[in-house]
Amino acid sequence: MQSFGVSKSLVFAIATLVLIGTVRADDWPQWLGPNRDGIWRETGIIKKLPSDALPVVWRQLVAEGYSGPAVADGKVYLTDWLRDTSARKPANTFDLKTAQPGKERVLCFDEKTGKPLWTFEYDCPYRVSYAAGPRCTPLVHGNRVWTLGTMGDLICLDVETGKPIWSKNFIKDFGAKEPLWGFAGHPLLDGDQLICFVGGKGDCLAIAFDAATGKERWRALPTLDETHGPGYAPPIIAEIGKTRQLIVWHPNGISSLDPKTGNVYWTQDFPVKAGMTIATPRVIGDRLFVTSFYSGPMMLQLSQDGPAERVLWKARDGVTEHKTDGLHAVMCTPAVKDGYIYGVCSYGQLRCLRVDSGQRVWETFKAAAGKEQRWGNAFIIPNGDRYFIFNERGELILANLSPDAADGYEELGRVKVLEPTNQLVNRPVVWTHPAFANKRMYARNDKEIVCVSLADK
Repeated sequence: MQSFGVSKSLVFAIATLVLIGTVRADDWPQWLGPNRDGIWRETGIIKKLPSDALPVVWRQLVAEGYSGPAVADGKVYLTDWLRDTSARKPANTFDLKTAQPGKERVLCFDEKTGKPLWTFEYDCPYRVSYAAGPRCTPLVHGNRVWTLGTMGDLICLDVETGKPIWSKNFIKDFGAKEPLWGFAGHPLLDGDQLICFVGGKGDCLAIAFDAATGKERWRALPTLDETHGPGYAPPIIAEIGKTRQLIVWHPNGISSLDPKTGNVYWTQDFPVKAGMTIATPRVIGDRLFVTSFYSGPMMLQLSQDGPAERVLWKARDGVTEHKTDGLHAVMCTPAVKDGYIYGVCSYGQLRCLRVDSGQRVWETFKAAAGKEQRWGNAFIIPNGDRYFIFNERGELILANLSPDAADGYEELGRVKVLEPTNQLVNRPVVWTHPAFANKRMYARNDKEIVCVSLADK
């Protein structure tokens, strides 16, 4: 794709950007919400779920996609992939030789009514496994929205018109090879720069772009995994003591960078089988927690005095996806509260772990797939002292989670929101993280996006 010109007024506007954490608390403008921590902080939310159905505010037809919605300033943004149905669909999801033609789209809806406002689309044939649409949630700030597609199309659009301002393609512009499951690391807006995991040739696993113009600011780290490139986890910022660090979790380990320059502070080796760095790393005080399907968890102690780290605990030797001792998450970003970690393990077990040791306190299959199921998944969103859990069956669950070994999972209700439509894992699933904003939930499958009310009347 071509790069587009940028007006002086845009440069001025973007130059005033501050961290995304200052966005209105009742919006959900990026991956994991306004503070990028997966916590929904609105009040006035229902205390009990209805037994039949939630009030539907609106719904609209969409195409395939794993990306969740973003909600900002009265608009809802979503990306999808409009498959060319005249072309042969590979029978094997790991068939990477057969190009699957289609168009990726950025969709914008009115937040209150669901009325379509604009659509931006571009040709985008897929050569990836699990080819069912974009992976990354749009990122919105001010009058701009940035999206990253499955095949590495990074695009900046005007929120009012949907017109492109600038774009990059990681494969064409930086020599990257598409990861097996596509580009999935949600871009991070840090001040006036956009940080992305690119995985190109040379030392450009991570690249910072000028958010206004797309001009490269810095690049860092070699890409060592030819199959999975930079991996699939998003970049995060960790502010520990005197040092502000950019955390890069890639298939070979964890690296800490100076977010202003890309200079490397430290790297901790942590080879992850099959490149499955997916769940967002969690900063827990002065500690850093990561978890992967095959390789399991690891907890790092970060220094308060400078850029340094050490391993506190990790998965013991000999663990497998079947024989797990901690948390082997597939894609669920864990929730953390009062010294305990809550996350979904390799076969759909919702587990509670101790932060200080990784010791498992309890587990249940009730929340995710309902039974032992490989890659069983649910997304966990704290709201006050309760948790909303959106599982792969399209159900929304309201629950209390606690470290009580006998009754740590207390379900307060569940209701069906969407039909699971994705069949690429030989069962129907919904693997898209919902957005929570304006006392509503916005969720999508491969056929529709629905807005339901969660207001306490």
